[in-house]
Parts: sequence; C-alpha cells; structure tokens
Amino acid sequence: MVRNALFTITALTALSAMPAIAHHGFGLFQVDTVVKYEGTITGMDFVNPHSYLYFDRVDENGDTINMRCEMRAAILLRRSGWSKEMFEEGLPVSVEANPHRDDPSACYTENITIGDRPTINRNDQFTIENPVDTSNRSSIAVNGDPNISGDWAVEQLVLTVPPEGGRGNLVPRRFRDAYAGGSISIEEIRAQNPRNPRPQYTERGLAEAQAFEMWNPEHNPRLRCLPTSIIYDWTFDWPVNRITQEDDRIIMDYGLYSNRRIIHMGPDAKPVEALPNNPGHSIGRWEGNTLVVETYGFSDGVVAPPTRNSTEMYIIERFTIDTENWVLRRDYTITDPVYLAVPWTGADIVYLSDVPFSNDGCVELTPEFAE
Repeated sequence: MVRNALFTITALTALSAMPAIAHHGFGLFQVDTVVKYEGTITGMDFVNPHSYLYFDRVDENGDTINMRCEMRAAILLRRSGWSKEMFEEGLPVSVEANPHRDDPSACYTENITIGDRPTINRNDQFTIENPVDTSNRSSIAVNGDPNISGDWAVEQLVLTVPPEGGRGNLVPRRFRDAYAGGSISIEEIRAQNPRNPRPQYTERGLAEAQAFEMWNPEHNPRLRCLPTSIIYDWTFDWPVNRITQEDDRIIMDYGLYSNRRIIHMGPDAKPVEALPNNPGHSIGRWEGNTLVVETYGFSDGVVAPPTRNSTEMYIIERFTIDTENWVLRRDYTITDPVYLAVPWTGADIVYLSDVPFSNDGCVELTPEFAE
C-alpha cells in the first residue's frame, strides 16, 4: 500500500458544518409517490433513530392493515416541540406518506391530520413547553474551570418556504424569518455555513470508502443503533448532548445513541478503559477557555460514513467556550495513517439547548433494516 500518495474523492459524503438532514436513504420507500391513508391510532414509538406512528386502516378488500409509518427521531421531534401525547390512541388519523415498495403496512410520513386538528408536516415546529432557563449560568464551574457543563445541541434546521413558494428548504433557525421574508437567499445562507474539508485518503482509505454501503447495517453502525464515533455523533441528526464536569474528569453523554465518553483530566491520567474501544481513551487539559482533548485507543470502525478508521487513529479536539454568547466550538484534527493520507481537520458549533438531554433509547424499526 502506498501511504504517501494523496487521494481525494468528491463524490463521497464527508462531515459538514451544517448537520445532515436525513436519517437514512429512503431505500424501499417510493419517494415519487404520495398515498393518503386513513385509520385509527393504535400507538406511537417515540424513539431514535426514527419514531414510528401506528394505526389501523381498512383496505379495499375490507381487511384491517396494521400500519407502521416512519417519522423523525424522538430527539428531533422533542426539539421541535412534539410529544408522544400528541398521538392519542383511538383517535382518527389521516396520513399522507410515501408507501413502501414491498410492504403494504409501512410508509414514510409526510403530513398527519389527527381528528379535526390542523394538518401537520413532519418538519413543523411547535412551542416548546417549559424550555430550559439558561439565563443565570456562571462562567466558572464549581471546581474553578471554565463552565461547559449543561446540555448542548447544534442549531436546528427548520423547513422554511421562501416568498416565491415551492417545497421550501431546511435552513438554520436563526435565518427562518429572513429566508421566509426574502431578505436572504438559500445561497447566502449556505455561504455562511461552509462545509468542512473532505478527507484525503490513502489508497486503502479510498478503496474502502468507495466500497462502503451507506444503507448496509454491516457497514454502517448507526443502522444497528450503535455509535459511529466521538466526532460524527456529536452533531449528526441534531442531538442534545450533556456535559458534566467533575474534579478529575469530564463526562460527555451523546444524545442520539446514548453513548458515554469520559475525558480524564490532568497529565497523569492513565487508561482505565479496556482498549481498544469505540470512544477510545481521552485525556484533557485546560488552556484558558479551551479544553484540549487527546484521544487514542480506538477500535476499528467508521469515523464518519464512508470513512473508516483503524486502531491507529489519533484525535485532538479543542473545545472553546464563549461565555458571553454560550457557544461551544470544537476544532478537531484526525490522524490515521491507515486510511488518511493527511490529517483531516474540521470544526462544529453547539449552543446551550432549550430542550433538556434525554435518553430516548434507540430501536431500529425501519422495515429494510429491521431483523
């Protein structure tokens, strides 16, 4: 293998400064077809990585079909003001959805009408009840370090229709009114959210990235409800993550797959985990308002689909806290001589969340992935 050769690939997905929109490929759903189903609500699975609405409908032959229709992840629904209680069992429901190609009892939800309530779209936003009050935060933690404890999330994308109409675009929430009013274009919004650089692969890294099957559970761990990596899972699908500071360690609970990571503080911190493992072993130190974290001891895996990682991967992260605006920026550098020809750098930003961290659990119910 030639490791000093430089390979790039432009057709493959890489990490982006703007979070990914879809949970997965539509697979066997007929995205060019919309069918209206009517029935009675029988249940709601409010889980990650996709929630499911259940209802019974009667087909043209008079047979009862137990429908199971996919919705967004519980973590996304909660951030949008949705709740499981909205879907009361026994109420009549009308669902506009993309049908499954092979399974007449499965669909991909677009619009829902419950009883005589207004129709709601899968991306609609509602007022959040009892939002988290972050106005009285101290800039210093109890132990004297900069205060990064709390619940953090990337900025939410909101489906917004521009003045000229159309299906609309998912735009950061802070641009919603400006985009809807026509004072900013989608191109201008995208220019303010530049993508991170793409990885530059070794020969082996390129070959394995090209062979990576995004919707194959054997290739993609998130289709099995498993964490991907400490880099990817921090922002993918807009999770709410929790940081807890203790005297000799910092605990990071990742929201989407309930993955816990421990950062051991101090230069003498030694591995206590069984290595190698998915989150690796992290050692941290403070440099002013920046938490510098070095991590090694990873198991073979996927750092960000379709980019794989080896046990030789080494990551440096710099979490910088802005205590005036309560913004936590992470800059990272990923080194892996097996798959990356040069270090892969990137950055992301999270904000204090108005929705609290919650362990919603993960159950993969998507028809083409469920066993």
